[in-house]
Amino acid sequence: MTPIICVSRGSQSRGKALAEELARRLDCAVLSREDLIEAAIAEGIQVGKLETSMMNVRAFTERLARERDHYLAFSTAYLCEKAMQGPLVYHGRTGHLLLRGVGHVMRVRVIADDEYRIKVTMRDLGLDREKARRYLAAVEDDRRTWVRSMYGVSWEDASQYDVTVSVERMTVENTAFALVGMAQLPEFQMTPATKRAMEELYLTARARLRLARDARTAHADFRVRSNAGIVTVTHLPKDLDIADAVPQVLGGLEGMAQLFTTVAATNILWVQEAFDSASETFGEIVEIARKWNAAVELVQFEPGSGPDGVTAAAAAEPLTAPPGGIEEDGEQEPEDRSGFRTTLNALAREGRSGGGRRVHGERADLLTTCCGSVEYSLVVVGSLFLSRGAAVRQRLARELQDAIGSRLRVPVVTAEDLRSRYLFGSHDVFRLVAFTAVVTILYLLVFLHQGPILGFLSGNWADGGWLVRMTVATAVFAFVPLVAYVLGDVMRVLMKLIKME
Repeated sequence: MTPIICVSRGSQSRGKALAEELARRLDCAVLSREDLIEAAIAEGIQVGKLETSMMNVRAFTERLARERDHYLAFSTAYLCEKAMQGPLVYHGRTGHLLLRGVGHVMRVRVIADDEYRIKVTMRDLGLDREKARRYLAAVEDDRRTWVRSMYGVSWEDASQYDVTVSVERMTVENTAFALVGMAQLPEFQMTPATKRAMEELYLTARARLRLARDARTAHADFRVRSNAGIVTVTHLPKDLDIADAVPQVLGGLEGMAQLFTTVAATNILWVQEAFDSASETFGEIVEIARKWNAAVELVQFEPGSGPDGVTAAAAAEPLTAPPGGIEEDGEQEPEDRSGFRTTLNALAREGRSGGGRRVHGERADLLTTCCGSVEYSLVVVGSLFLSRGAAVRQRLARELQDAIGSRLRVPVVTAEDLRSRYLFGSHDVFRLVAFTAVVTILYLLVFLHQGPILGFLSGNWADGGWLVRMTVATAVFAFVPLVAYVLGDVMRVLMKLIKME
């Protein structure tokens, strides 16, 4: 048994005692957030200043954003290294969010009764009841802000945990006994797939850490992805001068088979079950990426059990993995049947690769993977739920679009709508000609009849009755939005034509 248990504890929730009891029963190592913070400070990361700045958006500068990335890379690498040495129990705020995508991590949240927490705070800090209550409320609020700012999720979101336990009625010993039994379930055992996921996460963190430590690249902003040992580093155009230093800094990185560097000002996320670099959608996305100077990140999503409890069959070009993120034993697939690696390589040749990830499981797994700290300008949802009927497929895809859009707050479009929304096509020629003609006619009518129009607008309609006054007001308020809409549509199509949305 090789469990990794992450205990998320609030203030005075007895989470530390529970974690230590779990480690004793499992005879494994225990690691606390305090241990991690101490190691981060030794690394040179200003954790205290970072925490203070995360609470004040106005004080959060680009330099502190890089400090945050340095902290996340160090913390992830530190936790992965400890976990790869053997069974581990970690207790802190959000250790499980550092190990996103690692399927055998058991995520536990510990809560305690407010009355108990207040009494313990009064005893430990020598405060009266009201001050203890306000103190706990302030601490909890700071932690919510930290998690939201650092990971983009809610600390209290139940979907972020496998189990939530309360120590109000159960003792720490009995709670630990129950969790030990849960840790023995197949879902929390390491498999070849989850082991590879941790290795990729560890490789990504170590690559980002090297870039943060080296004086040649420490001042630049990077996004690092890894898949099957292929590391993709994306940086902004302003950091083009250090592009040659990236291969030198990452040279000899253990586990890295290949390195790609991409210059991008923004990111596009493309979610699909199977990819084809020869498809029309690929060409359209690359065209948009060139226009926006964007990197394209691939996410191959193979759905597991749907909302009706029926397990989705494999896609047209599936991965050799059953639902739920547990792949079959053995080596990786001998050929790229899903087109994932081929499409990644094609994007790299175009200089537009933002890396890629594979997600097996449910919609929540996909949302957790995609909705992290990376900011996207566009999300493209391609062919998904291919084993379902057309109506069900359309409904599930629409629900997924809504969920991603509400989380990321960016445009989410289908592959079918991509050209009509962002690329100039034959249908835009008709719109451009027709709407330009309408605008021209409206402006000609106004300029050729200025006298009557000015007389109409400046006339005294007070004595004309309510019907006349309403007619005049309706004419004015209808004309202005009409002109604005038509002119706006002409400009939008023109911007698409010259590739400058």
